[in-house]
Amino acid sequence: EVQLVESGGGLVQAGGSLRLSCAATGFTFKNYDMSWFRQAPGKEPEWVSAINSGGEKTYLSNSAEGRFTVSRDNNKSTLYLQMNALKPEDTALYYCARFRNPYSPPTRPRSYHYDYWGQGTEVTVSS
Repeated sequence: EVQLVESGGGLVQAGGSLRLSCAATGFTFKNYDMSWFRQAPGKEPEWVSAINSGGEKTYLSNSAEGRFTVSRDNNKSTLYLQMNALKPEDTALYYCARFRNPYSPPTRPRSYHYDYWGQGTEVTVSS
């Protein structure tokens, strides 16, 4: 059974940092491109970042560029999102997701590009 379990969220002041983790089980993690997306209350899901299966290629949304870093450890089957210089508008539930097929930039990922995602970890940034 494929499982993606996010952790690392919390309450942080504006300007602070958080590191999210996503532990993957039930599949060969190193074979899949992965993604982070988020959903703020009352808003549509928003893609945040993507990374290819080997970890050599990373992609960030305009809102994440310059502040967030996506990485992965295929030996630990874990995906990461380092978030720095957090802003109140980063407040959301953050999800990691597995791409159904290899990611093809510059297409902005949508929900139908994923076949599995986790339950999310909540990030709250206070002003």
